[in-house]
Amino acid sequence: MIYLDSAATTFQKPAAVQRAVVQAMRTMSSPGRGGYAAAQQADELLFRCRSAAAELFSVPSSEQVVFTMNATHGLNIAIKSLVRPCGRVVVSGYEHNAVTRPLHALGAEVIVAAAPLFSPQETVEAFERALAHEPDAVICTHVSNVFGAILPIERIAQLCRGASVPLIIDASQSAGSLPINFSALAPAFLAMPGHKGLYGPQGTGLLLCGSDALPLIEGGTGSESLRQSMPDFLPDRLEAGTHNVPGIAGLEAGIAFVRAQRPERILHHSRALIRRVGVGLGKIPNVHGFLSLEASLQAGVLSFTVDGLSPESVAEEMAKRGIALRAGLHCAPFAHKTVGTLPDGTVRLSVSAFNRESEIDTFLSSLRAIAAGQAKN
Repeated sequence: MIYLDSAATTFQKPAAVQRAVVQAMRTMSSPGRGGYAAAQQADELLFRCRSAAAELFSVPSSEQVVFTMNATHGLNIAIKSLVRPCGRVVVSGYEHNAVTRPLHALGAEVIVAAAPLFSPQETVEAFERALAHEPDAVICTHVSNVFGAILPIERIAQLCRGASVPLIIDASQSAGSLPINFSALAPAFLAMPGHKGLYGPQGTGLLLCGSDALPLIEGGTGSESLRQSMPDFLPDRLEAGTHNVPGIAGLEAGIAFVRAQRPERILHHSRALIRRVGVGLGKIPNVHGFLSLEASLQAGVLSFTVDGLSPESVAEEMAKRGIALRAGLHCAPFAHKTVGTLPDGTVRLSVSAFNRESEIDTFLSSLRAIAAGQAKN
C-alpha cells in the first residue's frame, strides 16, 4: 500500500515505537499506584515523555504537559475551561469539528475570522477585526487539516496577547514538523495528537497548559486520595484514571524519532513531496489542486478535485490501486465553506517522513489514468 493519509494518522511508524509499546506492556504497571519496580518504571516513563515534549515545544515546566487521549480530548478540556455557556468565541475559517462541535454544545456565539486560502495578511486582519467583539477566547488551528494552509499563528498570538484574550491553538497538523515555541506564543492551551506528526500510537495526545484548567472528568490520580475534589495542581488535575502506559511509551519513542530527524527536515521533505504533487496535478486535465504559490505557506497536506467525479469515487478508485487517500469533508465543514468546496469536499493527500518521490509518481500516474477514463465517458 502507498499510504498518503498521514493527516488522519501516520500509519507508518518508526520501529522503535512498536518496540516501546511492547516493552511497556511487558514491564510496566500503573504510575503513581505503587512503590514496586513495575510501577516505578511507569512513573519514570511519564516523566521522560513529559520532559521530552517540554523540551521539543519550549514549555517552561514538564508539569504543564498533560497526557490526553488525542487532540480532541485536549481541545475539549481547553474550550470548556475558558468558554462559558453561550459565550463568545473567535475562530479561524479552517477549524475542525473537534473545535466547532464543543462550541455548538456550549451554545457559544462563534465569530469566524474568515480569510482566503493561503492569505496570511488577510487572516491577521480578519482576526484583528473579530477581536473587537471582545470574545471570551480565540481558537485557531495552526495548519488546515484539509488544505495544508499554515495560518500566521505567531501574529495571531501577538494580537491575542495585546487584547488580553486567551488563545487556544490546535496543533494537530503542525506538531512534529513546524516549529512551535510555546513560551514565545504564550497561549492559554495548545493541543496536539500523539498519533500524527509525533509518530506515536493512536489513543495518545498532549495538552500544553499555560492557563488554569478545569477537569473534564474526575477520578483517581494516585495523589491526594483523601480529598474528594480533583488536585489543584498540574498535571494531576487533568489526568484522572489509569494512564495509557504502552501508548505513552510509544509516544516517547515517536518524539525521540522527531527530535533525531529534526522537525525542520521533516517539513522540508514533506513540502518537497507536496510541490511534486502540485506540479504533477497541473499537468493532468480536469484536475484542480489547491496548492500555494509560496511553499512556505503550506505544510504536508494538499486537496484536489476531479471534474465529473465525486471525491469519494476518486478515493475508491485509488484504493483499488493500493493508494490510500481520504475524501469528503475531513471533519472540517468550516474549511470547505471558506474555500467553496461544499457540499462534496475534496480528495486529500497528506505525507509523512516515510513517503518517497516514487510513491508520488505512482499516485500521479494512477490519477492520470482515472481522470482520462472519466474524460472518455
